[in-house]
Amino acid sequence: QVRLAESGGGLVQAGDSLRLFCAASGATFSDYSVAWFRQPPGKEREFVAAISQHSEDSNYGDSVKGRFTISRDNAKNTVYLQMNSLKPEDTALYSCAADKWTIPSRTEPHRYDHWGQGTQVTVSS
Repeated sequence: QVRLAESGGGLVQAGDSLRLFCAASGATFSDYSVAWFRQPPGKEREFVAAISQHSEDSNYGDSVKGRFTISRDNAKNTVYLQMNSLKPEDTALYSCAADKWTIPSRTEPHRYDHWGQGTQVTVSS
């Protein structure tokens, strides 16, 4: 069973960039599609981006298209989320999730069986 650990969050100013990391262990990482979700304070969890097992397909939420990029390095068991032009509304707890059987076009959280603990991103105006 895969285990996930996020890192890279922090406090930044509007317009800054940040790179999040999702490190996997405990299983063959290339068997899993991986997604990033976020949950702002007091709001529901929101799909951010997803990538297929060998990077052949990816998908983005409307609010981050053109600003965020998801990528992965299976040799390093890591998925990245590069976040540019950050806005205060990007403030949230960012979590990565993995599943063997889903595909990036499916954006519902219940499609993913394995979750990390999350990393906080705070964007000040």
